[in-house]
Amino acid sequence: MVDEAERAARLRLIRTPSIGPVSYRRLLARFGTAGAAIEALPELARRGGGRAPPVPLLDTIERERALLERLGARHLLLGDADYPPLLAELDDSPAVLTLRGDLALAARPTVAIVGARDASAAACRLARELARDLAAAGVSVVSGLARGIDGAAHLGALPETIGVVAGGIDVAYPPQHAALQERIAREGLLLAEMPPGTEPRARHFPYRNRIVTGLALGTLVVEAAPRSGSLISARLAGEQGREVMAVPGHPSDPRARGCNALIRDGATLVQDAADVLEQLRPLDPRALPRSVAAWESVHEGAADHGDAERARVESLLAAAPVATDELVRQSALPAALVQDVLLELELAGRLERHPGGRVSRVV
Repeated sequence: MVDEAERAARLRLIRTPSIGPVSYRRLLARFGTAGAAIEALPELARRGGGRAPPVPLLDTIERERALLERLGARHLLLGDADYPPLLAELDDSPAVLTLRGDLALAARPTVAIVGARDASAAACRLARELARDLAAAGVSVVSGLARGIDGAAHLGALPETIGVVAGGIDVAYPPQHAALQERIAREGLLLAEMPPGTEPRARHFPYRNRIVTGLALGTLVVEAAPRSGSLISARLAGEQGREVMAVPGHPSDPRARGCNALIRDGATLVQDAADVLEQLRPLDPRALPRSVAAWESVHEGAADHGDAERARVESLLAAAPVATDELVRQSALPAALVQDVLLELELAGRLERHPGGRVSRVV
């Protein structure tokens, strides 16, 4: 638990441009408190070759809090006792969420159901029935409030459903799901990572997807074409160490080819809710590690590095995203040192982070 002054400082830190979930955690691990991290930003950005991003004033955070109160919403910080434990296990778990509804739904066994936006009527009916049966078995169903399979899954599972939006918690997207989004907020649980008032942009959706899969023990893809966003979600779930499941479809239907490819590559074939429950039964979330606050308990300090080490890491960066682990391997430098260099570059506006622990040079 942290006091109100530190909570406000953490909100200021995560709302600072160029500071994302990974750099936020790194800053707190290195400096111990958000206040100390904020004071260190100018020097860190200078070392990275740029200027420090502007930190929001306390008044800005208070206005956001007041808006959330009017909306019937609240902040949930990484490290809070009721932060979803499965989500906290991710390296890039959101530093802050805004929520409306029943947070207890995120503490239950949870399954993500995703699929095509232009899904067939049969697939939407199946998603609705699967979600209904899972909810009846005590499982929460999480999805991203998109058209097609997402919306069908939410409707089938209500009220035992979690909706994750790509924009602010007060922004309905897509507009035709405004009533559904409000119903989920009143009867289920609605979550957002972006500040209130944020209109969703294309770059926000992969970050939303990692929350959807991160909340769940497993992700079920009901219908998906090749190269669809649903397959990206399935990949994220696999990278997160979660179960990946798919409903097979007819080989001649383009909307089934993504699911069929997942099954060919090792995803569990699912025909009904019993198949899903069989996969989840050994995965009791109460037996999983709960390291939600472990990253806060160690004040790591900085790893010593100079211009030569920084140049070595920078030389390995390109416009194409690369895994941080690969940078550590190719640079032959300690992981903590590489992370510190990446942090400085990010604060200087010269590095972009991507889902899945990947980074790229800003060009």
